[in-house]
Amino acid sequence: MAKIVYGVSGEGAGHSSRAREMIDYLQQLGHIVKVVSYDRGYRNLKDDFDVFETEGLHIASSDNRVSKVKTFTDNLQRLPRGHKKLTALRKDIFKTFWPDCVITDFEPMCAYLAHHYDLPLITIDNQHRIRYMTYPCPARLQTERRMTISVIRAMVPRPDVSLVTTFYYGEPKNDRTLFFPPILRREVLALQPAAANHILVYLTSGFESFLKILKSFPRERFLVYGYDRQGQDGNLVYKPFSREGFLDDFASCKAVMGTAGFTLMTEAFYLRKPYLALPMRGQFEQELNAHWLVKLNYGINLRRIRSEAVGSFLYRVPDFKENLNDYRATDNSAIQDTLGELLDSDSVSYTHLRAHETTCCISYAVFCL
Repeated sequence: MAKIVYGVSGEGAGHSSRAREMIDYLQQLGHIVKVVSYDRGYRNLKDDFDVFETEGLHIASSDNRVSKVKTFTDNLQRLPRGHKKLTALRKDIFKTFWPDCVITDFEPMCAYLAHHYDLPLITIDNQHRIRYMTYPCPARLQTERRMTISVIRAMVPRPDVSLVTTFYYGEPKNDRTLFFPPILRREVLALQPAAANHILVYLTSGFESFLKILKSFPRERFLVYGYDRQGQDGNLVYKPFSREGFLDDFASCKAVMGTAGFTLMTEAFYLRKPYLALPMRGQFEQELNAHWLVKLNYGINLRRIRSEAVGSFLYRVPDFKENLNDYRATDNSAIQDTLGELLDSDSVSYTHLRAHETTCCISYAVFCL
C-alpha cells in the first residue's frame, strides 16, 4: 500500500474525468490518495475524494483563439495566491501526509514538490505526447511546437515514468515513456452506439458564423450543446446541459462537431463517430489533434470556417465512419494495470520505479504489435 499525492490540472474537464478513473482504481487497490486540484478539477472531484484546493494556471481565449496577453496578465495576478497555496500544500500535505510518490496530470505544484522532496514522480496525461513522442507536425506549427515543449518542461520537471495517453502512436524518445489508449469515463464505456440522423455540436460562445453556416444545410439536424441556450432555430436545436441527455445524444449521433480537445475527440473515436474539428488557434495541442484527425482520415480540420468544407464533411461522413472501424478502442485496463504494477511494492522508491522501465518498454512494443 502506498501513500500517493495525485495532482490534477483544473483547466477544462478532461484532466479530472480521467483522474477520477485512475484514483478510483488506486483506492480499490488499497492505496491512500490525496488529490490536489483547482477550479473545474476541484469542483468535479471534491465531493468524492480527499481534495486539497490549490491555485493553477489558465489559458485565456477569445473567439476560439488563445489570447497570449490575457493569459499572461491573468496568470500574473494569480501569483500571490499561488505562492500561498504552494506554502500550504508543502506544510499541510507533503510535511504531514509524507507521500511515497507523486502522480501528476499536468499539475505543476505537485511535480515540483516531488523533486524538492526527492519523491518518485509519475505523469499520467496526454500532454507528454508532445514532449516524448516522435510525430508528424506541419511546418506552420513548428514554432508553436517548440514553445509548447518548453512550457511542458517548465510545468513538469523530468518525470521518472510517463504514462501517456494518445490516439496517434509514434516512437517514444526515451525508455521511461509508455503509450496507452485514451482513458475513458465509465459512462462512455457503458454507452451503446446507435445510428440516428442528428449531428452533435459541442461549442461555447463565439461560433455564431459557424452556426449560421450549419443553418444553410436544412436537411441536417444539429443538436447544439454548450451555448447556455435552449430552444429551436430552424434546424438547430439548442439543448441545456444534462449529463444523461448529452450522453444519449452522443451515443446516437451520426457525427460530432466541436473544438479539438483531446477528451471529446477520443470519446467520439471510441464510439466510431466522425469528427469535424474547430481547433483553438494558438493552442498547439488542439492544432496537432486536428492535424492527426485528418492524417488518420477520421474527419476534417476546419481551421478556417468555410461552408464548402462543412458540406464536404457531411458528404464524407460514411467514409470517415468506415475508417473509424480500425480505431483501437479499448477500456482503461492496460494503463491501470501498469500503474498498479509500478506501485506494487511495500515501499515505493526510485529503484522500484526504474526497475520497471525495461518492463514498460517491452509492454509498449507488445501493445503496438
